[in-house]
Amino acid sequence: LTMEGEEAQSAEAVVQQNGKIAFVGNLEDAEKQFPTAGKKDLQGKTLLPGFIDGHGHLYLTGFYNMMANLLPPPDGGCNSIQGVVDEMNAWKDSEKGQFFLNKFGWLVGFGYDDSQLTEKDHPTADDLDKVSTEVPVIVIHQSGHLGSVNHKALEVFNITKASEDPVGGHIRKDANGNPTGVLEETAFQPLQLQMLPKIDDEVDLKIIENGQKMYAQYGYTTAQEGGGNTAFNNSLENAANKGELYIDLVNYPVMDMGLEAMTSEYYTKDHSYSNHYRVGGVKLVLDGSPQGKTAWLTEPYLEPPSGKDHSYHGYPKYSKEDEEKFINQAFQNQWQLLAHTNGDAAVDDFLFFINEALSNHGYDDHRSVIIHGQVIRKDQIQKIADLNVLASEYAVHTFYWGDWHLNSVLGSPRAEYISPTRDLIDAGINLTSHSDCPVIPPNSLRIIDATTNRVTRSGLILGPGQRTTPYEALLTQTRWAAYQYFEEDHKGTLTVGKLADFVILDQNPLKIDPMKIHAINVVET
Repeated sequence: LTMEGEEAQSAEAVVQQNGKIAFVGNLEDAEKQFPTAGKKDLQGKTLLPGFIDGHGHLYLTGFYNMMANLLPPPDGGCNSIQGVVDEMNAWKDSEKGQFFLNKFGWLVGFGYDDSQLTEKDHPTADDLDKVSTEVPVIVIHQSGHLGSVNHKALEVFNITKASEDPVGGHIRKDANGNPTGVLEETAFQPLQLQMLPKIDDEVDLKIIENGQKMYAQYGYTTAQEGGGNTAFNNSLENAANKGELYIDLVNYPVMDMGLEAMTSEYYTKDHSYSNHYRVGGVKLVLDGSPQGKTAWLTEPYLEPPSGKDHSYHGYPKYSKEDEEKFINQAFQNQWQLLAHTNGDAAVDDFLFFINEALSNHGYDDHRSVIIHGQVIRKDQIQKIADLNVLASEYAVHTFYWGDWHLNSVLGSPRAEYISPTRDLIDAGINLTSHSDCPVIPPNSLRIIDATTNRVTRSGLILGPGQRTTPYEALLTQTRWAAYQYFEEDHKGTLTVGKLADFVILDQNPLKIDPMKIHAINVVET
């Protein structure tokens, strides 16, 4: 499948020479023009351009892979709070857990999801004391935007009854005003950052190996670190310097935590790689997570989280003054800007300040990207198109959290309109679809399936009017993704002169029942 054209096109043969595509066409012509070329018979399998990650976190993926796996099915086995405790205890006693504890002095797990736990609630400090009362225990929510800690961690981090909420965060407390152990956004994220100074060369190597392996096994030849801070930036640059990268990696440092990367030799205006690495632009996080109920909405949540009333609609991460400052800084420097904007209120601010920055600084081909955009409203779509903003949608949410959005987070009709991929495509907006890994594994075929079908865990089709065709879903991982990265001239299609980045699938996504796309396997990358 060449991924050229508005309709699917295929070829019998592709020839690569010196890492570039030298021929695309029929087999007879290929054999005539390249009589000495080696041959690889696909034997009925399907070859496409290598997949390109619309948005994810390769470094975090590798790091979280070292922690206890607290994901619910189908990616893990935790479906109750006791299950989280049991998995933490099993990991604690394993070789992997002991390695982590010796390096960091903490016990850490990733991926629990209150929406998939029997209790429909978060583990508390009391629960996590069953793992340890002697060392800090931290469990990270699947969204990465909040988490829970034990009493030892509350003590170590000096979180008490007297502690006030930080700007852009929340410390959940019980009826007596004592911290429950559940921490949101800026009350939680600094805890994770305290692990980073303890990462040494041995851990760094494991992280890079884990992250690349995860992406490559799902067919990705280009991945993203969509949230680099100073520590991440240094680690990725060191990996590139040592030649440890074998897939292309693009880093977008967070504007308030890693801007030194924009003066690195790996940031170039021509978007070129050195040693499979480059800095692509900057990242801005404007709000939180809809499934964690911290995303910033214009209308209230259907069911507010614990301790909030029915007027609660999430919150922004920054003041409007800071939003304006960061967005204008990106445009003044002509940095590509990726903005985490889950809620429609966050999207409103992003579009407003993009329009202002364009007036102030120009930068027509900015290719700013709405990351996630799950609660985009229909009235915002034409504004997105008019401002030449791109969208990287989290369409796989329809599978993982579609039922939760419908029954608890948003309700109908907002839930049916999450990740409105059909309307975005029809408005002419360049679209990619992503995993936000490590939130979920970078399972390319699960993403393509969800973008096509929008089937929830319970089997409901959530918003059938927003489904794409299988071919369009493939485009979000190939040609359209290359455009998002300013790499359309050398990636994304099987075209003579482009890079010979390939993925081989055991079935053709365009020739099977679309509902079975998620069962396709990557044979080779």
